[in-house]
Amino acid sequence: MRFVVAPSGFKESLDAEAVAAAITAGIRRVVPGAIVDPVPLVDGGEGSARTLAAAGGGELIPLTVTGPVGRPVRAHFAVIGKTAVVEMAAAAGLRLVPTDLRQPGATTTYGVGELIKAALDTGCERILVGCGDSGTCDGGAGALQALGARLLDGDGVELGRGGDALAEVKDIDVTGLDPRLADVRITLACNPHNVLCGDQGVARVFGPQKGATPRDVERLAAALDRWAVVLQEKFGRELATAPGSGASGGLGAGLAGVLGAELLPRFDVLLEHLDLDRRLAAADLVITAEGAIDFQTPRGKVPAEVARRAKRFGKPVIALAGTIGKGARRNYDIGIDAYAGILAAPVPLAEAMDRAAELLTDATERTLRLVLLGAALATDRVTLGTAGVGGPAEQAGVRIS
Repeated sequence: MRFVVAPSGFKESLDAEAVAAAITAGIRRVVPGAIVDPVPLVDGGEGSARTLAAAGGGELIPLTVTGPVGRPVRAHFAVIGKTAVVEMAAAAGLRLVPTDLRQPGATTTYGVGELIKAALDTGCERILVGCGDSGTCDGGAGALQALGARLLDGDGVELGRGGDALAEVKDIDVTGLDPRLADVRITLACNPHNVLCGDQGVARVFGPQKGATPRDVERLAAALDRWAVVLQEKFGRELATAPGSGASGGLGAGLAGVLGAELLPRFDVLLEHLDLDRRLAAADLVITAEGAIDFQTPRGKVPAEVARRAKRFGKPVIALAGTIGKGARRNYDIGIDAYAGILAAPVPLAEAMDRAAELLTDATERTLRLVLLGAALATDRVTLGTAGVGGPAEQAGVRIS
């Protein structure tokens, strides 16, 4: 049997490479001779720069930048040929925001701008910004400030950092922008379902996940509405509901409006480096995974994209998840044939995150044993085995002849 293991990472727990390794270990317990093709996938969030650098023979460049709460953090970007890959989560990800400081109206993407500026120093011709896992909601204003833009209120006074400050913005002074920006192509790999404003805008959809109270959400939504108006008045781009404008707390809108960055569907940009379609076409079974399978999964998450592509080749898809949430059944309609949670019994969240690799390996084994049993029953080739005899599948009481 040939398996393709194409998971996302589990947020704040395991990166995509670790998830793929855990699933592979579970497969090996049941089918030792299987051909396993691990394809750790990135969605622009944590691990994207590292994964793309490894896939493309690039280099990861470490540096210290301003983190989302204003403290220095260790970050990185990748250089692959003439392209620099800036992973916004490396400088402004949610994991960099202490739990007691999770106020998305106050956090900043300033460090993302510092990464872009460092990328310019390499002489690159293109900057690819991966959007995902952000701990910010400042419309990209902080990144622009780091690159030399000044946000002004009605009296011409420069505003501070953070999304809440955008409630007072009336003008953007771009005379101090780094002139090298005019000579590079900037592309944002983003989820086109994420928009800046409205009922489905980033403040209302993602603000609570980043620590916003209901009152915070409404204040921040109004500030981003104001930001959209200024971007349109100043640069002539209507970005309030443009696809991808809400990427990474509105980073998409800020960089598109002021720098003319392209907002492209993330998988169209990121997966071109991984040759995923060819690998899916060769699989007997595809296993994908993410931290949660729920109603949001079809809205541009990794398991949904894997399923969509696998179904082009008629391949069965199983999704494993840390949690199964509301609306998970919708995923049957997008090509995921079965899904399963990794917990066999209730455990505290902290313990589940610490043991995520172990739990994922065990869940893969359980799920695959059921798959093999079902396949045997369906083809009427079941032979009762003897415990302790033969390989793992036979020890489970089934031999596939």
